[in-house]
Amino acid sequence: MQQTAENLLPTEWLGQSVWLPLELSFRIAGLATLISFVGAVLTAWLLARRRGPLPAMLDSLCTLPLVLPPTVLGYYLILIVGRRGALGPWLAEAGIQLIFSWQGAVLAATVVVFPLLYKSARAALEQVDSHLEDAARTLGASEWRVFLTVSLPLAGRGILAGLMLAFARGMGEFGATLMVAGNIPGKTQTLALAIYDAFQSGEDIRAAGLVLVTSLVCIGLLMTAELLLTRGDARA
Repeated sequence: MQQTAENLLPTEWLGQSVWLPLELSFRIAGLATLISFVGAVLTAWLLARRRGPLPAMLDSLCTLPLVLPPTVLGYYLILIVGRRGALGPWLAEAGIQLIFSWQGAVLAATVVVFPLLYKSARAALEQVDSHLEDAARTLGASEWRVFLTVSLPLAGRGILAGLMLAFARGMGEFGATLMVAGNIPGKTQTLALAIYDAFQSGEDIRAAGLVLVTSLVCIGLLMTAELLLTRGDARA
């Protein structure tokens, strides 16, 4: 006999309603952070310590998702990957479905977390002692090797802290995800969307449980990022 919410104990019901959104939130935030990592770090390396109109414009474009309303980001994504979007017909021919799918939620979260990771990586790379990089160049190292063997290791702690912040932001993404992926329980409903759904339905116990889980996870991530940064400053 199939159990319903009415004949489940409160703890069992809350556990079932939390686990699926939690697992999906971890999956989406993790993939979005990994996808953003390479592009954000490489872009930060290319633009670090460069001044002028073109670097300023590129920096603004990379930072733009940080200040735009999430609904605007969602609208832009629909214009690009929607069925009638710029890439919609090509995606349909390739059998790729992003709208109302968890893959679409990953895309939305990637756009949202990219600027956080980019800004953290750029700040960390700009703090690397340029004399150490110049010394590697005088020894014959190429720019790529200088980046991999000198700049990246020295900036690693700040970049890792940025990864934590980006993951935490991905866990809480709401607006762009709602527009692109929808709010489908068990398929695209993340913790943030589940909280909204529970609140709208008047399920106060479920909403409180989801809020508590989300808060604890994000606090843990932020504390880890802060410890990484403070330890790096103490050793500097």
